[in-house]
Amino acid sequence: MITATNLSKTYGAQTVLNIENLEIPKGESFGLVGNNGAGKTTFFSLLLDLIQPTTGHILNNDVQVNTSEDWKPFTSAFIDETFLIGYLTPEEYFYFIGELRGQNKADVDALISNFEDFFHGEILGQKKYLRDLSKGNQKKAGIVASFIGNPEVVILDEPFANLDPTTQIRLKGIIKDLAKNNDVTVLVSSHDLIHVTEVCERIVVLNKGEVVKDIRTSTETLKELESFFAG
Repeated sequence: MITATNLSKTYGAQTVLNIENLEIPKGESFGLVGNNGAGKTTFFSLLLDLIQPTTGHILNNDVQVNTSEDWKPFTSAFIDETFLIGYLTPEEYFYFIGELRGQNKADVDALISNFEDFFHGEILGQKKYLRDLSKGNQKKAGIVASFIGNPEVVILDEPFANLDPTTQIRLKGIIKDLAKNNDVTVLVSSHDLIHVTEVCERIVVLNKGEVVKDIRTSTETLKELESFFAG
């Protein structure tokens, strides 16, 4: 589904990402972990054509993302609150995203109704703009908006940050269901090793822009990751 080949990103004399080859098959729940500056967000930014690679390319379902926009109809993401439109209410934002993705209001309402527990009564019907919501509630809205339009690829950068424990648990269930039941390729980056090992069947560790571990998740994965990051 997703293939990175000879992919690098350099700023001046500093190379922040250097991946010779990385393949993520369709329907895989894929985790990306690493310390600050490891290259996680850079990789996602390249995958979403937010920045241009210095060398190499990424194919998303055989579409080269930096030369064509044909990947956009089946790919969605929530990276941070800059993806939101602050002067809209959550409802207005959901309908706007739905319109972009060919969904009518009834389609959007049907999807949103599945996330009442996740929203915990703090998103819909509040008559608040997105900019006035807490960071956690902005994240909830952005994550659910990324599910609109039946995407085949969903990219979530640090989805568990700023969420309370109850919401984190619910989000883990949502991510598991996406990959398991809907054959969606889900890419998650996180600093939280426990969460990422619980929701991802495969985990890649980046260090200084390079892949240093590529692990199929097992009962030993958390211990292996903790040992690695403990130095």
